[in-house]
Amino acid sequence: MATSLVLTACGGGSDAGPGDGKTVTILVIKHPLTKKMTDMTWVAELEKNADVTIKWEEVSADWDQKKNPMLAAGDVPDLIIGANAITDSDLATFGSLFEDLSDDLDALPNVKEMFDQVDGAQLLATSLDGKINSIPSYKRFWPQTVTHQYINQQWLDTLGLATPTTWDELFDVLVAFKEGDPNGNGQADEIAMDFAPLGTTGFGYFQPTALLGGTGMTISGGGGSGIILEDGTVENLFADERYKELVSFLNRCWEAGLISEEAFTQDYSTYQSVARGTGDEARVGFSWGWSGSDRFGPGVYEQYSAMASLPAEAGQSEDVSWSYDFENLTRNHVTMSAKAKNKDAVLRTINEFYSTDTSIQVLFGDIPTNVEKVSDTDFNVLPPADANLDPSTWKWTSSLADNGPIFIREDLNVELPSDLAEAVQDAVPLQPAFDGLDADKFVWPGLFIKMSSEDLSTIALNNTAIFGLAMPKFAQWITAGGVEEEWDSYVSQLDTLGVTANNEIHQKYYDEYIASK
Repeated sequence: MATSLVLTACGGGSDAGPGDGKTVTILVIKHPLTKKMTDMTWVAELEKNADVTIKWEEVSADWDQKKNPMLAAGDVPDLIIGANAITDSDLATFGSLFEDLSDDLDALPNVKEMFDQVDGAQLLATSLDGKINSIPSYKRFWPQTVTHQYINQQWLDTLGLATPTTWDELFDVLVAFKEGDPNGNGQADEIAMDFAPLGTTGFGYFQPTALLGGTGMTISGGGGSGIILEDGTVENLFADERYKELVSFLNRCWEAGLISEEAFTQDYSTYQSVARGTGDEARVGFSWGWSGSDRFGPGVYEQYSAMASLPAEAGQSEDVSWSYDFENLTRNHVTMSAKAKNKDAVLRTINEFYSTDTSIQVLFGDIPTNVEKVSDTDFNVLPPADANLDPSTWKWTSSLADNGPIFIREDLNVELPSDLAEAVQDAVPLQPAFDGLDADKFVWPGLFIKMSSEDLSTIALNNTAIFGLAMPKFAQWITAGGVEEEWDSYVSQLDTLGVTANNEIHQKYYDEYIASK
């Protein structure tokens, strides 16, 4: 979502050098909004508690451009921190650069506690050969999905319309939004539907692939690389007839002028700002986001209602589903150099990140500015100190948030910030889509599957070719049509480019994973 680059290096408040036994060098991946590490109170507390001095390098964008030559040169800092900053593929290729922590767990009691308490945490951290080169995070409070679906309830009421219950009904409502001046300003400025910008390497959150849940398809991460699971069989949504059905529906919407004209060209900042309207005058009728206030802003978000998953057709036999995202337990948040000069100091630093107070502050911000500590187990996340910022923006300004190494224990009582509490509430209409879902058969468990470097390389090469065809076709078919005429040829091309080969590789690992449970 960020396009700017910020690289800074700063000391941790000491002239101590790498040979003093206490200095730890940390490269951290940050949101562009996040202030300097040394401006956060909890950082000084971490140094004190771990008895270390930290030298920071801070990266806010273009991480891959920096990472790839760094790994190739074999010169990594003591710690790299960031959500999947070092990927499974990186570890499979450059694993020798990173410390195997499986023999160091006694020096990491907080991490060991997380492995003991959180189902799947140690499995997620462990490679095929039994090494632990990277440690995950556990946030605990997040809903099962990141993407929530919203419609402007005030516009519905103004036009005397009911909430749509199928794709066809949604189409009719969107037409009414476009033509009926529901914001009442006398201008034809309503955007009936808008979605987050598309990338070139698969789908993500807040994109129209969310509608695939209405066909019964369960996706993860917005669709990601296309891998889905259907009754224990690995498939790819790019070659699925239900995907074609979605593309046809979106083309119908585009031709009727119901989708934002900027949907395929805008950046994420524009996507967010347009939906926030002007004052109390909304612009967007139907969209997707994390929470209502985060998506639509303080001026108009109360006009919107969260929606359930919409069946593609009335009376269909398929039960609806939704995007099932493993957001509480997330992979690869901290890795340690195998050549760390001050190993004990680095281990103390890792352990301190996963302590209760530090984890709370890494996620939500400083005590007492962002969080009130009531007791050792009770915390209240406070409203933004800056009244001009919503809670989500405030969090990213004041903390590492989702990027940090975190362990939120089950015995903690936390009064959640309004945006997270809101997101949990906004997920309630989607819960029926998950009720009765056999996750082992219909949710791709990619989070827990480790692959060999050879298979990861094969998949990555195939995906480059697959995305090179599929993503431009998605935009082309929606804006210019042609999916029906080109579909069979397109599916054949996908097979040539490696979709079937990728499915077979994924199937092999899925079967092994299920057999090991």
